[in-house]
Amino acid sequence: MSTNIPCVLMRGGTSRGPFFLADWLPRDPEARDRTLIAALGSPHELQIDGLGGGNSLTSKVAIVSRSTQPDCDVDYLFAQVSVQEARVDTRPNCGNMLAGVGPFAIEQGLVPADREGQTTTVRVYNVNTRSRIDVQVCTAGGQVHYDGDVRIDGVQGTAAPVLMNFLDAWGAVTGQIFPTGQRIDTIQGLQVTCIDAAQVMVLVRAADLGLRGDETPAELDANTALLERLEALRLEAGQRMGMGDVTHSVLPKPVIVSPGTSPGSVVSRYFTPHQCHRSHAVTGAIGVAAASVLPGTVATDKRHAPAAGLRRVEVQHPAGRIQVEVELSEVDGQFKLVQAALVRTARKILEGTLFVPESAPAH
Repeated sequence: MSTNIPCVLMRGGTSRGPFFLADWLPRDPEARDRTLIAALGSPHELQIDGLGGGNSLTSKVAIVSRSTQPDCDVDYLFAQVSVQEARVDTRPNCGNMLAGVGPFAIEQGLVPADREGQTTTVRVYNVNTRSRIDVQVCTAGGQVHYDGDVRIDGVQGTAAPVLMNFLDAWGAVTGQIFPTGQRIDTIQGLQVTCIDAAQVMVLVRAADLGLRGDETPAELDANTALLERLEALRLEAGQRMGMGDVTHSVLPKPVIVSPGTSPGSVVSRYFTPHQCHRSHAVTGAIGVAAASVLPGTVATDKRHAPAAGLRRVEVQHPAGRIQVEVELSEVDGQFKLVQAALVRTARKILEGTLFVPESAPAH
């Protein structure tokens, strides 16, 4: 016997996974997580008995509901389901999956589409990081449009744009943008920047690791000594950032950075955390972009002097690039993040009924 659950499978940015209304899933977090593990088919390297694709980028879940926040439309809880273990992590946010939240919320009747204009803005409260994001969706004629002419690196074809504006994701997990109180720390002889800006990360220069910075994910994943060193850095960074033992958490994410090919660009190799991302996390791109425009980090772009206002940063990743607009303010010579915006795309792949084994009860 199995339990039937409504489900919408969507691509958001360069990620993919099932989207659920919170009412479709068990209220108890442990029962909910058992359901998600069964739904994705974990633990199994191919996730052959579920919706997962055998990769962290395709083993993700979005859970959406009407918002409990007075100034937001919907709440979005992101869940990262481990491929190899029966484990769910709800500490991080996922900006790629976030691209599908606006369209999903509108089509599920949580937010009415604007019938007068060409777009509808959905204000999303990310439960994981307690932060707000405005998500602008194409809704000409009062319905969601997925077709369009916007291309993002890492996804074939084109689609309608989804504009995402992160309003207050700075220090959302740890309480401050630089959780150790410093912009550069030395961990195991390496200079690193521990940052909490849309994503919690530990940044390290490629040159300090003896790398060029533009290595492919396959090259980096095959470098066992490098992976062991990054994990040791990550574990100590987690302690210094006040996160405790992060052995079984995907946070903080290790990121290898180097100067980009032109001023205003930065090369990034983002780990998830034990494999190099085939493209780049949206939240990670925002954090890397923020670190590049703020003075005094390992990623600071010294080809540009810091200045208040909007800065466009090109984050160059293995599958191409992500353009991020970062707004800084300046008070008494101190620069602070105001907001960050970027464009993604999304697509509804299928909608129907998910059959979950009775061993993972849905109610």
